Amino acid sequence: MPDTVAPTNRRTLRRELRRRRRQLDARQQQLAARRLCHGLRQLPELFRARRVALYLPNDGEIDPTPLLPWLARRGANAYLPVLRPLASNSLWFVHYHADTPMVTNRFGISEPDRRYAAHRAHRQPAWTLNAILLPLVGFDDEGQRIGMGGGFYDRTLAFTRRPGPRPSLIGVAHECQRVERLPAEPWDVPLDAIVSDRQVLRP
Repeated sequence: MPDTVAPTNRRTLRRELRRRRRQLDARQQQLAARRLCHGLRQLPELFRARRVALYLPNDGEIDPTPLLPWLARRGANAYLPVLRPLASNSLWFVHYHADTPMVTNRFGISEPDRRYAAHRAHRQPAWTLNAILLPLVGFDDEGQRIGMGGGFYDRTLAFTRRPGPRPSLIGVAHECQRVERLPAEPWDVPLDAIVSDRQVLRP
């Protein structure tokens, strides 16, 4: 059964759930990453995908990068989020491979270099991606989720609420980040699935 966390606000909840994932040691993180990627490989959304966005883990986030060799064997391209310059809290998705030049952004997260990302040939509009893996801070069994609070994914993916082409949105997290019930906000972009190291949830 999930732990019950009933904070008075999202800031308190984020702090508690980030503490939980940071307490996992290296062995636990590696095992969780393997289990996560096993679950992800079973999803029809990813088995069919040719353009998949994921992220490089930070702050104890569960690691989706063991999925990269599997994507490469299938001829799929991987993309990373990049903080979009001169825009309010939104993201670019930039092609990622072994030779991609990387930098550290203002949040201490590794991402493709801005000069590399600025070339349109290296970027893919979000609506043309087949699937996006979103790092979660917390989730519940109803598919509610919270992120870090900057609203980057919610702003970037707001278009998915409207008719038209859209990627499958798959939240990923450690099972220890599951709670009994989360407060929802009207700007939260709904997910198609949530995958942890223990289960797959379909909201």
